[in-house]
Amino acid sequence: MLQKQTPHSGYHFLPLPVATRFFEGWYYRVTLPEINQTFAFMYSIDDPQGGTAYSGGGAQILGPDDEYFWRTFPNVKGFWADQKRLGLGHWQKRPLGSFPRELTPNQFKQQIEEGYQATARLNQGKLFDPTTGETVTWEYEITPIYGWGDSHRPQKATAGWLSFFPLFEPGWQILIAHGLATGFIQWQGKTYNFTNAPAYSEKNWGRAFPAKWFWLNCNAFKEDTDLALTAGGGRREVLGLGEEVALICFHHQGKFYEFVPWNSKVSWEIQPWGQWKMRAVGSELIAEVVGTTDREGTLLRAPTEKGLKFACRDTMQGQVHLKLSHRRGKTLLEATSDNCGLEVGGIPWSGSWLKSNR
Repeated sequence: MLQKQTPHSGYHFLPLPVATRFFEGWYYRVTLPEINQTFAFMYSIDDPQGGTAYSGGGAQILGPDDEYFWRTFPNVKGFWADQKRLGLGHWQKRPLGSFPRELTPNQFKQQIEEGYQATARLNQGKLFDPTTGETVTWEYEITPIYGWGDSHRPQKATAGWLSFFPLFEPGWQILIAHGLATGFIQWQGKTYNFTNAPAYSEKNWGRAFPAKWFWLNCNAFKEDTDLALTAGGGRREVLGLGEEVALICFHHQGKFYEFVPWNSKVSWEIQPWGQWKMRAVGSELIAEVVGTTDREGTLLRAPTEKGLKFACRDTMQGQVHLKLSHRRGKTLLEATSDNCGLEVGGIPWSGSWLKSNR
């Protein structure tokens, strides 16, 4: 079991004398391999200081068969987040005499008409769509297994130690690379109950916004339940200049395998949609990841310079093949899944995105 939270788990926003663009977003996912379905919950806050055209929050859900649900939270005063640990929430309406804060699950159910709250060990909420009358309700507890690093060592920052300085925009941190979730989700009149289902969470934040990115994520492999993959890349700002970077990382049997720009040569070929190919060559090992899908995917909103806009396409039912081998040729690990999260962002792309380091 994971002993300590990852770096960057706390809320990053600090008020400034003059309000400027800022966003922070959180992503929680639970996969139900027995029915080949996944629920992904995306929470965000824009310009929490208030006073801009983009101030407010949002909650998006990608449900079974990539169906989409979302709600806005226009009032930033209904939002709370902990700066020292993973903890956040947003209420649509504040009960009389109360202020936004973490509640017990029972208090939340009794007092909050619409909203959500999430920590390292809980994801809970209720959203209502006034146009359709649909209500989505969820509550599940999470037992973290892997954060970002070897199980019994201090956890790592996803972007390395330089991420603690205001150099990279936006920031990105995997919070729980793998955990076990137990609880329920009520969706479109059906209740999904689950015990020890694969769970995952990550976050991003900053005052600049990514122009283009891709992402692959899976912790529900057919061959091994103790395997969690996160891979991706993008064009980010470093001291105001753009650069393209990517990583392939995974946890297996208590060990963290990290292929990142400072220790490996990472190359990729990503199509506008349908195929993700990545390869990383380290000092001793080679990691290869191929993600594919014939599904259309679903457009999701993402933080942009002009607030939450449809800027990425996702599916939670992608196919993935992961292979780890020694540079001398011996295969050390090989696994597949039909429950892979696949994403491209900054769309539309005009052609394949290719970077070769060979």
